[in-house]
Amino acid sequence: MATVNTPAAPDSPRSSQSPPPTGVQGDLELELMGLAHALYNLGTTVIHDSTKDRDKPGGGKQVGLRVNEVIGHLSTIEEMAQGIRTMIPIQVLMDIDNARNPMQLTRERLERAATENQFINGKIVAIDTYRNYLNNAIAQCFPELEQVLDSEPTPTHPPTMPSETPQR
Repeated sequence: MATVNTPAAPDSPRSSQSPPPTGVQGDLELELMGLAHALYNLGTTVIHDSTKDRDKPGGGKQVGLRVNEVIGHLSTIEEMAQGIRTMIPIQVLMDIDNARNPMQLTRERLERAATENQFINGKIVAIDTYRNYLNNAIAQCFPELEQVLDSEPTPTHPPTMPSETPQR
């Protein structure tokens, strides 16, 4: 496996935040980064060859070399894939095929989860408030039930466990 020196994208977590994992997954990640770099180089070479050097002799030879680099990375990834059993959800692959950024999808899903969490927490507070209001009303109308209502644990304050210290 060859080490690939690729400049990190501005939104890439790799070079600035954490090193690639060790072992087979780290090797695969580096190979994937190399493939991305080779694809980028192929794209720029095709555009460069088709615009500036179109009429020069030997201008198209670079494209073939770049294609061979991409094929080499793909074959290496195919070989490495045999030893990895990580499953990728089909929705993730479909989003990537539809040109959706995985970082943006992750951010959207985290924001959605936080919003739903706040909504549910609001419901819990509302139910606790209603329960307290109801308990007070019941205690006023039925004073004999006041001790029973006070002894019931509320969901926000779970019952405490008896201490497990041995008695002497």
